Amino acid sequence: MALTSSLRLLPSAWPGWRHLPRDSRDTLFQLAVIGWTILPHFAHLAPWCIALTALMLLWRAQLALTNAPLPSRWAVAGVLMIAAALTLWTERTLFGKEAGVTMLVVLMALKTLELRARRDAMVVFFLGFFLVLTNFLYSQSLLTALAMLLSVWGLLTALVLAHMPVGKPPLRQAGLLAVRAAVLGAPLMVALFLLFPRIGPLWGMPHDAAGKTGLSGTMQMGAMAAIANDDEIAFRIRFDGRVPPPEAMYFRGPVLTRFDGREWTRQPGSNAMTPRLRSELQLLGQPLRYEMTLEASRLALLPLLELTPDRIDAAPQLDGLSTWLRGDLQWQTERPVAERLRFQASAWLLHRHGPRQMTLPLREHVALPPDHNPRTLQWAADLRNRPNLAQADPRTLVAAVLKHLREGEYLYTLEPGTYGKHAVDEFWFDRKLGFCEHFAASVVVVLRAMDVPSRVVTGYQGTDPSPVDGYYIVRQSNAHAWVEYWQPGEGWLRLDPTATVSPNRIMRGTSLPPRQGLVADALGSVSPQLLARVRSALEAANNRWNQWVMNYSRGQQFRLLQSLGVASPTWQDLAIALISLLCAGSLAGAGWALWDRHRQDPWQRLQRRIQQRLAQLQVPVQPHEPPRTRAARVREHLGPSGEELALQLEALDRARYAQRGRPNVAHGWWKRFAALAAASGRR
Repeated sequence: MALTSSLRLLPSAWPGWRHLPRDSRDTLFQLAVIGWTILPHFAHLAPWCIALTALMLLWRAQLALTNAPLPSRWAVAGVLMIAAALTLWTERTLFGKEAGVTMLVVLMALKTLELRARRDAMVVFFLGFFLVLTNFLYSQSLLTALAMLLSVWGLLTALVLAHMPVGKPPLRQAGLLAVRAAVLGAPLMVALFLLFPRIGPLWGMPHDAAGKTGLSGTMQMGAMAAIANDDEIAFRIRFDGRVPPPEAMYFRGPVLTRFDGREWTRQPGSNAMTPRLRSELQLLGQPLRYEMTLEASRLALLPLLELTPDRIDAAPQLDGLSTWLRGDLQWQTERPVAERLRFQASAWLLHRHGPRQMTLPLREHVALPPDHNPRTLQWAADLRNRPNLAQADPRTLVAAVLKHLREGEYLYTLEPGTYGKHAVDEFWFDRKLGFCEHFAASVVVVLRAMDVPSRVVTGYQGTDPSPVDGYYIVRQSNAHAWVEYWQPGEGWLRLDPTATVSPNRIMRGTSLPPRQGLVADALGSVSPQLLARVRSALEAANNRWNQWVMNYSRGQQFRLLQSLGVASPTWQDLAIALISLLCAGSLAGAGWALWDRHRQDPWQRLQRRIQQRLAQLQVPVQPHEPPRTRAARVREHLGPSGEELALQLEALDRARYAQRGRPNVAHGWWKRFAALAAASGRR
């Protein structure tokens, strides 16, 4: 009912921004800033929260335009209870990131309906600053930072307006004052950024990593379809020297050995590299040095270029994060990677690994559930029993399987549909539609049915075709699955069935095409080259932001102290430098305040001079009285002889407090007033 009444009271025509009352103008500006700050959250909020927030902000805007009374506190409390119940219903909790952000957005919108005093405005300001921080829980990109910088400026401008209760100061004046305050505080911000200790991932939350790897510790046929369409960046890589061809760019992730008929999983435990397994690893040729910037993920592993060994001159060195190489050549970390990592490593593209002779652990790699995929098991047994393959080695059997794939009219597609209990049977004989995980999982089942040790390896394959700012980009759409099988006398060998069906996917290293958004799709239809250039420019700028700002680490802090003359910097040196800088800044601020207290606002200085001159004429006025009140006192005490003085005071009042009043008045006014006061004193 209150919202309907407000709609009826809306003015028939927009009066114009400059003609709005001061309270309405400031409220609308503050609502616009709040809406801008909340807008990025709409991608993560429930539909009911988006609708409720938009409704509350529009309602408050209508109340400001119509000068209607605010709703009662009971109505606001009722909406809050409904919002809390909906949050509990959608998020199943009132705690955690998603529920907390939802409630914060609702509280911000509701608090605007209680803007009755300056105290309420202060609560809205500080809620707004906190809401700015919550945007970085989802993204720390350069665009997010620029958008939130605009939000901070808007909130500071609204805060300045709240401390300017007199007159109608222009928004431009308040905005410039907010910029000045931010610039004055920038040196302190830079000092804290450079010297404050880097204590773990700033935005990481337990069980809620900011990013995602596009991979999982398990694999089901069909589970990677959505991941393959994810165009987000998984990591960036820059090579020191030669760049390997696309078909050699395999980045090793989870190695899946256990199969229950539906799901592939990793071996449990850390499975650290043993001396025997290390002795079986043979590196051939020259190493390839590279630098990687890895985005946050939900997995406790590093998808490194295959093969990156655990040698002191090749392994990644990470501050505050322990890593080790497992026996299946996965790089394990002690915890999920919840922050962006930047490191250097070396890889040997030519290598051999695994035992040369059959061992008992290899028997785990031929295990299959007996009650799944019976047709595939029978097909593999028939193939193995052919006279020409009865005594064949694994390499020959692999060649026969690949020949079947080439001649079997299999199709590589992103939409293979849903498979049932006997997924491999359906894929191998009936539908023949799938992508990398379907081909890899099916080939491993066939090889194991022929008693060939084999396993599924997941990770990334290929990069964007051209480097951006020197870095090759690997996206979530580069997620891939391939096969490793064991060959006597050689060890584990890589086999990529996808290359047999879709050679372009491997030979060119092209990622799977993502689904475009509306704007990107329209831009791409007009000029695909322009879309590619715009995306490359944005990614290059974001990469530099990540390198210079987001990846600023403890090691860089120590190198900064070394450049300042500290030979062997420690935490104590860092703390001393920070405290010394803060003390120097505090002393400088105290000196500024001591000097600034002798200054006075020109308006206040003018009022004091007017009070002194009127006191000489025996006209008593108070310091807080405006010019129009002083004009009335002049007429009361001086009569007709003070009329000119009173008119001058009223002109001053209009110049200051009119619709487009000025904060300062012309210097000539005081000369005229002083002359008239002197003439009145002589009468």
